[in-house]
Amino acid sequence: MTSTTVQELITRSNRLGADKKNTNYAGGNTSAKGTDRDPVTGEDVELLWVKGSGGDLGTLLESGLSTLRLDRMRALVDVYPGLEREDEMVAAFDYCLHGKGGAAPSIDTAMHGLVDAAHVDHLHPDSGIAIATAADGEALTAKIFGAKVLWVPWRRPGFALGLDIAALKEANPEAIGCILGGHGITAWAETSEECEANSLWIIDTAAAYIEAHGAPEPFGAPVAGFEALDESARLARAAALAPTIRGLASRDNPMVGHFSDDERVLEFLSREKLAALASLGTSCPDHFLRTKIKPMVLDLPSTATLEQQLERLEELHVQYRADYQAYYDAHKDAASPAMRGADPLIVLVPGVGMFSYGTNKQTARVAGEFYLNAINVMRGAEALSTYTPISDAEKFRIEYWALEEAKLARMPKPKTHAGRIALVTGAASGIGKAIATRLAAEGACVVVADLDLAKAQAAAAQLGTTDVAIGVAANVADAAAVQEAIDATVLAFGGIDLVVNNAGLSLSKSLLETTEADWDLQHDVMAKGSFLISKAAAKALIDQRMGGDIIYISSKNSVFAGPNNIAYSATKADQAHQVRLLAVELGEHGVRVNGINPDGVVRGSGIFASGWGANRAATYGVEEQDLGQFYANRTILKREVIPENVADAVYVLTGPELTRTTGLHIPVDSGVAAAFLR
Repeated sequence: MTSTTVQELITRSNRLGADKKNTNYAGGNTSAKGTDRDPVTGEDVELLWVKGSGGDLGTLLESGLSTLRLDRMRALVDVYPGLEREDEMVAAFDYCLHGKGGAAPSIDTAMHGLVDAAHVDHLHPDSGIAIATAADGEALTAKIFGAKVLWVPWRRPGFALGLDIAALKEANPEAIGCILGGHGITAWAETSEECEANSLWIIDTAAAYIEAHGAPEPFGAPVAGFEALDESARLARAAALAPTIRGLASRDNPMVGHFSDDERVLEFLSREKLAALASLGTSCPDHFLRTKIKPMVLDLPSTATLEQQLERLEELHVQYRADYQAYYDAHKDAASPAMRGADPLIVLVPGVGMFSYGTNKQTARVAGEFYLNAINVMRGAEALSTYTPISDAEKFRIEYWALEEAKLARMPKPKTHAGRIALVTGAASGIGKAIATRLAAEGACVVVADLDLAKAQAAAAQLGTTDVAIGVAANVADAAAVQEAIDATVLAFGGIDLVVNNAGLSLSKSLLETTEADWDLQHDVMAKGSFLISKAAAKALIDQRMGGDIIYISSKNSVFAGPNNIAYSATKADQAHQVRLLAVELGEHGVRVNGINPDGVVRGSGIFASGWGANRAATYGVEEQDLGQFYANRTILKREVIPENVADAVYVLTGPELTRTTGLHIPVDSGVAAAFLR
């Protein structure tokens, strides 16, 4: 029976979680009860399988379930110490676990174990929460669902809520579920199929009622000047605003960003109830834990100038921090955890869209999705009634819950580059690809920039999802194309922290053979290209006020006078001095500028594969396939340099160990005495 019960639960959970109308990412939980053999006694034992803490229904696996003995869990009713010691019950669940492995039990475990039904779903659908947050939600529940769905007044998730729902179900045997005030829905049944059907019936019935009976303009009339800009203007303004807004959102803790101009967001931002509704904040605990209690809203029309918007955002940020401090001070007590940060996680800009923030890209994106859920909830509640979320006092009890603090403490230590956003040019192959790969492995969000868009996107896809890396086209010799790459970076991840000037090419020719076109090509791509990338990135770095790193992949040839190499070596020397010049100029903004001087990186190199290798081999009188070993043999260490060695140097220069280092060139050449820096 076990395998069938668990598989039905997983299948049902995945179906429900795959559709955002049913629940938000990582929101809600599902359960099933059944029997299994106790390996100690050999007898059958009643068990509860329930989605564990922190999992997501849409991607739930068996390993994400908690398995508990029902007899022990139900026995907790007899030792329940009351609301004042409610949090102790979560630790008590550990003594009810059956077997090894599995996920930690969630705060909602009691709801699933105490309700007398074989299958239970607890979900956070927008339509259900709209009813749950309506001022007359209880009356609406009775009107919409009759006796089939019960109303449960707001209570913080926990053991007491499980007792409440269990008692209501026992007293109302005809009911199939309930609306949890301010929170979500719960449904139950004796079969997995029927439970899923009951959940969907509640969700769809609520949505249909809102559609049929709701006011046509729940957010009020459009406000002149707050309408959405056309797409090109909208994205251009978003890119111009993004670095500054990210900097504001990161005053206490560095954040990665996400931008959305979903039409439902833009509609909300254009309506007369925007300020009033936004100030009420979200209601469902999953929502405000990800979005903070309320967003920061720019109170200027979309027709305002960029300068006006930036100035006003700075003013609003000061007020937001003061308001959040006041919220914390008003509700804290002696046992409250320290304030985690006073910056907004959601910033709304009329006519442009929504900027959301988190410690990584996925968290930032999900925060935006949650606020869109909240907008949908407000729309439904206002269409039928008046949106009335739970109080700030209740929000604080959850936001600064000891259990939430313990969950945060269990999070793994972040990687060295977590929260950092890197742009690497020429990153579809060779040294650039190795750098992008290493930075992504260390937790950075990476933009793979390359002349060939398809190759850039393919290389980015190898690093992970678009929450990890994206590929963009970038002709570094073209100022407009460079700005487009920077704009794509800040729109994808909220800003930029780390730039690697790696794009390059080489022509091996003597002075007399080098043409003016050869010279211009070399300098356009590397000297001019690095200048353009650094200039465009520096603007964003300065606007963010978060410091940053610019790395130049220069060359041993920037200091070593090799044969038949005039154009390449001269442009590398140009790049090397740019490092020194920019280190001096950008230091006051906390931006460090350093360089790396590789030599003889043959393996995996796009430059060597494009003819440079054959030319250098001919110059030195060796076979092309032996060039890597030739370079190694002439070094002090006699070891070949590969792309990953250069990536290691980038990692060290941009990591936590060398925070006081700028203007430095690190040789990665296995030791070439003639290229020693003096």
